[in-house]
Amino acid sequence: MTETVDFAKMNGLGNKILVVDMRGRADVVTPAAAIALNADPATRFDQIMAVHDPKVDGTDAWIDILNSDGSKAQACGNGTRCVVQALAAETGKKIFTFQTVAGILNAVEHEDGTISVDMGKPIFEWNRIPLAEEFYDTSRIELQIGPIDAPILHSPSVASMGNPHAVFWVDRDVMSYDLERFGPLLENHPMFPERANITLAQVTSPTSMTTRTWERGAGLTLACGSAACASGVSGARTGRTGRKVAITVASSPNRGTLQIEWRDDDHVIMTGPAEWEWSGTLDPATGAFRRDDAEAAAL
Repeated sequence: MTETVDFAKMNGLGNKILVVDMRGRADVVTPAAAIALNADPATRFDQIMAVHDPKVDGTDAWIDILNSDGSKAQACGNGTRCVVQALAAETGKKIFTFQTVAGILNAVEHEDGTISVDMGKPIFEWNRIPLAEEFYDTSRIELQIGPIDAPILHSPSVASMGNPHAVFWVDRDVMSYDLERFGPLLENHPMFPERANITLAQVTSPTSMTTRTWERGAGLTLACGSAACASGVSGARTGRTGRKVAITVASSPNRGTLQIEWRDDDHVIMTGPAEWEWSGTLDPATGAFRRDDAEAAAL
């Protein structure tokens, strides 16, 4: 077995993604490799999407997802769009079915280049999100940051989109909050035994909102697809929005939007772009890599 595999540096609305081709191999991308890759500015990422041979008939691939700290992630919507774009360019296919730890994901690339991913059904039961305490209504739980009589953030909506999310509703620009300070505290709060993704959401109309996310295992991120899904669902669930919402990701460099639809069959459909940046080869055990475009690599 050769030491190196092909990979692509991509992004989904700014969410930094490495798509690693592990097909035809029995090994995995190791946590040590993930940490080493994230330590290099050239390959710094939010998630690695390691594409393996399918384990289940009728699927196109098994996707193993790693965070930048080497931990496992259950779901990554922006990363899934990147995988679709990469495989569509390779195979000419437009419709894909993937297996992940979070379940089966169906996706399609549209003629305009946008990609829709069926992110499955949201989970609201407190013990399945999971939370450390029982809450009958998880659309608003008791949790706050700041003085008890004047909290900075409070009463989030919580849900799972294959991974735990807490959405804090705010009434001013999401970039005006010190999420870099509060994010780690909330991600690792005792309320979340498996940690959680922390999102600030400002509703701007019944069909739109702006978000910013501290991502579990990755920190401040330019975008987070599953957080957009959790925000869209939570907006509809609390009556702040309808079941179709355009989400502007405030931290995304291109200020693009994700279209979130919570369908009547309870499935959440996320539609948005994916962008290829450059490709190369890497050692999945160590993270040592080489860019294909040697001239650019020398810059």
